[in-house]
Amino acid sequence: MPDRSPARYLAPLALVVVLTAAVVVVTSDGGDGSSSDKTATASSDRAKPGKKAKKFYRVKAGDLLSEISEKTGVDIDTIIKLNPDVDPQALQAGQLIRVRR
Repeated sequence: MPDRSPARYLAPLALVVVLTAAVVVVTSDGGDGSSSDKTATASSDRAKPGKKAKKFYRVKAGDLLSEISEKTGVDIDTIIKLNPDVDPQALQAGQLIRVRR
């Protein structure tokens, strides 16, 4: 009977551990439930301390007023008051929304 090397059992086990770790890293999203694309977009759009806050937000495809509010840190009512001519239910990609005076 051939001698069974421990590496014969450890190699597949190590492979499973590495693949599991890779899946966890790839699928983790920072705990806020957003996808990595939205996370990158949101962090680049948010007003950063020490930087002058932008007065306008350019709507991206699929944006909702609530998402714009979260990204910019401006509550929905303020955005609506600053944009009385904008229909919140019909936002279009490329449209400029005022978020600050």
